[in-house]
Order: sequence, then C-alpha cells, then structure tokens
Amino acid sequence: MKKLFIMLALAVGTLSAHAQFAKGTKYVGASISGIGLSYSSSQKFRFGLDATAGYFLADCFMLRGNVSYDHTKEINDVSVGAGARYYFDQCGVFLGAGAEYVHYTPKSNDVQIPVEIGYAFFVNRYITIEPSVYYKMSLDSFSEKSTVGARIGLGFYF
Repeated sequence: MKKLFIMLALAVGTLSAHAQFAKGTKYVGASISGIGLSYSSSQKFRFGLDATAGYFLADCFMLRGNVSYDHTKEINDVSVGAGARYYFDQCGVFLGAGAEYVHYTPKSNDVQIPVEIGYAFFVNRYITIEPSVYYKMSLDSFSEKSTVGARIGLGFYF
C-alpha cells in the first residue's frame, strides 16, 4: 500500500510539473541581476531589473518579451527584447536566446544577443524561483559592452 501511494504521488507530481510547460501556458516574471562581469574595466559593478512575459507555443517552448534596466557606475541603460526559451522536459533546466535593443545614457544605442541557462525551481504549482547565468554579446562594441552575469528571479506560470 505504501509503495502504491508513493508511485501515485510521483505520477501526479510529474503530470503537474509537465502542465507548467504545456502549450498555451502563459508566463510573467521579474528578476534582479547584480553579478555583472564585463570586458571593460570601467564596468565592475552592475545592477539590473528585468520584467518578462511569455507564452508557450508548444510543450517546453516559450516565446518571450522583456524590458530591462541596468545601472553601472557610469552608465544607465534600458533595453527591450524578444527571444525564446526551451525547457528540457521535466527537470526545470532551461536554455534561452534572443535579441535586445539597448539605449545607453548618454545617447548611445546597441543591439545585443543574449543567451542564458538556468533552472526553474517550483515553489508550488505556479510560482518558481529561477536562478540563471547569461552572456550578452554586443554587436556595436564587443570589448566595451558585452557582459556575463548572474540573475535570480521569480516566475509565475498560469
């Protein structure tokens, strides 16, 4: 009886986890990034806020849009982007990529190609804690504006 109960609990857990990455699921999330590394020595500290919304077009495949604000000692930037995220079946590991248009103050613009890898840890059926690492490659100035960093966020799947 005990084995049957454990098997039933595992089956229900697997089905509910899969439902979060199912076609038609919507996503909203917010994250903080703060461990930013850059090829430029002038950008030692970076703090950022990100807001993301997405929609699963297929099981485990989400299209997303995002808005971000980043602050360094000398520069503030705002970016708007779009991309995709793929979740590796039930384990919660995801891989994302996209494109972002970035406006730096004062008066500089860029296009960046971000890639990320992370993990969606489900706190309950709908809410996740999502740590990830990312790399953003600048198409304008590779050595000055490309960055590597880490972020932690909260996601809501509905």
